Amino acid sequence: IGSILVFAIFGTAISAFVIGFGVYFLGIAEVVYKLNFIESCAFGSLISAVDPVATIAIFHALNVDPILNMLVFGESILNDAIAIVLTNAILESDSPATSTGEAILMGINRFCLMFFASAGIGVIFALVSALLLKHVDLRKNPSLEFGMMLVFTYAPYVLAEGLHLSGIMAILFCGIVMSHYTHFNLSTVTQITMQQTLRTLAFIAETCVFAYLGLALFSFKHRIEPALIVWSIMLSLIGRACNIFPLAFLVNKFREHQITKKMMFIMWFSGLRGAISYALSLHLNFSDETRHVIITTTLIIVLVTTLFFGGSTMPLLKFMQATKNATRRVRRRKKDREVTLSKTREWGQAIDSEHLSETTEGEVEVAFVSARIKGFAKYDLKFFIPFFTR
Repeated sequence: IGSILVFAIFGTAISAFVIGFGVYFLGIAEVVYKLNFIESCAFGSLISAVDPVATIAIFHALNVDPILNMLVFGESILNDAIAIVLTNAILESDSPATSTGEAILMGINRFCLMFFASAGIGVIFALVSALLLKHVDLRKNPSLEFGMMLVFTYAPYVLAEGLHLSGIMAILFCGIVMSHYTHFNLSTVTQITMQQTLRTLAFIAETCVFAYLGLALFSFKHRIEPALIVWSIMLSLIGRACNIFPLAFLVNKFREHQITKKMMFIMWFSGLRGAISYALSLHLNFSDETRHVIITTTLIIVLVTTLFFGGSTMPLLKFMQATKNATRRVRRRKKDREVTLSKTREWGQAIDSEHLSETTEGEVEVAFVSARIKGFAKYDLKFFIPFFTR
């Protein structure tokens, strides 16, 4: 999780900085369509949201290294939330009376407030739900249990939005903590029902979003700036490189399983832009001309990266032979440990009775050996898990 947080938080900030400042200075040099400082930074932050849906689907089909799958999938989830918070923070720091330096400081302050406050709201709701379902036995009433889970998952989003914070960030951290504690207080029926219901809703929402992206090509008035589009794509690739490679070398100094250069390149190649970027561009409160330029540029970048990088991922993986090596890591099972299906592990298999009696593939990677558990995980296993779960 540490590596994922580094890539998602600092990596997104680096990418937004490179793209935003690049577009700003290119505009001053009259190379591309000129955007002011706030507009450039907002564009840089929204276009830094990656959405490697096609890449992850191919990862599953080709059975790639679990570490690579985990890093790309985990970063993409957190990255979207970070990009949303960063974009909103930049937009809220926009004031005619503030200088560039003051705008930067206000943006950083607003980002920190939105990030930590929203995450805190999500964590609190998740912990309360874990304690409630631990001490109030609803396992004989799956419908009531399911309804309560829906309330506790949606409540932090509503509260955060009501407080002008980030509902996405709140519900994300609520889901992470719920999957670690609350999930194991549910009955088996509710565990399966929740997972399959949310998986179905996610699939429907994802399909609708991509359909909307396709319709957007012909449904809105576009303002095409070829120079801005080309340079934005180049800056996106440069920003992604400045994000992945330095941070990967940094986190490798603290990781037991190293991120190889092959993995770094695939992570860089997986930087597809998606629906989050386009959705953020639609909510910009700039002049009509600037808004149309940014929306059109964002839409074209999303389509180009999805079609080109998404379509060439499978040949790249086959060429680089980035499949899983079963002999690289020793897998350990603790047979006497009661294990249920975890919502945090998504591998796409059908749910059957085997999942309820043995460890899932993602969980097998975790070594439940006390001597190897360090840091927060050690205290979590000793104190928090017994306190928040049955």
